[in-house]
Amino acid sequence: MNRHDINLLQQVKGYPAITITLPTHRSAPQKRQDPIRVKNLVKQAAERLLMHRNKREVEAVLIRLQELAESIDYRNTLDGLAMYVNADLARAFYLPFPLKERVVVDETFLTRDLVFAMNRTPRYWVLALSEKPTRLFEATADVLIEIREGGFPMIHQGPGGAEPLPGGFGIRKSAYRDERHRQFFRQVDAALKPFLANDPLPLVVVGVERFLAFFNEVTTHKDSILTTVTGSHAKTSPHKLGQLVWDLVKVNLAEQRRLTLLELEKAIRERKSAATIDEVWRMANEGRGRLLLVEEDFHFPARLDESGNHLIPAEDPAAPDVIDDVVDEIIETVLSKQGQVVFMDHAQLEAYQRIALILRY
Repeated sequence: MNRHDINLLQQVKGYPAITITLPTHRSAPQKRQDPIRVKNLVKQAAERLLMHRNKREVEAVLIRLQELAESIDYRNTLDGLAMYVNADLARAFYLPFPLKERVVVDETFLTRDLVFAMNRTPRYWVLALSEKPTRLFEATADVLIEIREGGFPMIHQGPGGAEPLPGGFGIRKSAYRDERHRQFFRQVDAALKPFLANDPLPLVVVGVERFLAFFNEVTTHKDSILTTVTGSHAKTSPHKLGQLVWDLVKVNLAEQRRLTLLELEKAIRERKSAATIDEVWRMANEGRGRLLLVEEDFHFPARLDESGNHLIPAEDPAAPDVIDDVVDEIIETVLSKQGQVVFMDHAQLEAYQRIALILRY
């Protein structure tokens, strides 16, 4: 699941929209309980729906829900499972982070838990270059999930790939092959564009030296590349590739945090920064946030004052007028306005009250 998937779910309006989320398990013996829990939650959702609608009105939705539940592949579940069903849609997502057990039947899907988990978990794209095929993965820590849409996986069909190179006098096969590879990787780069636009995460590019060089020549996404991994991994499993890539990503993310702190110091000198959660909240909502720095474990329940522009710390996070986590709201606001977010280690932003914003102007 990526931000594009969440945006699509958030566009759904109309009763009934059924959301089921729960923690799942990767290994036995706990994994054996997951099908039972899903069955019970599906039953609970059906009972809630039938409390407000007669069976004939919602029969198609109930059938769709049951079919989705029966399609769950428990061999490949991760740490969380999210199921979404309405009259037009039935989707299940296997997620590498745990979710609370919930059943919601409403006019919209419940996506807040997913947004929160995605915001607080290291995520990035992995592009594994190859002729047969180039694969794209959405990655969360060391878990890679392959993208099978938008042209991916992509096979080099032309000469030098699936087709033989032309022969004959005067034809330089190596030059012809190289140019066809450049054309192929331009196609890969074009297919990658909407994924990075919808979810602008760091990009890791994997491939042999020749393919990395060709891709580097033609890509329009150099600023997104966090690191590269040299080697032939066309047949490497997502599990093994995830372990290999994650070790490098952790090192690069640490370096990114160091450079981001230097960038914050420069922004402070130029008076292009905001600190304290109240000031960051206001600047983010004005669309002035270019880069948000926030400690990973920072949460802040608050309510708005009468003007709606200032935050008041909440003593009771469960009170009805309280935003249960303003930090999460700020993250979403910055991202929705094409800003970026970098998560810092605990106490790295202690001097700024645990959150800071580098401004566009």
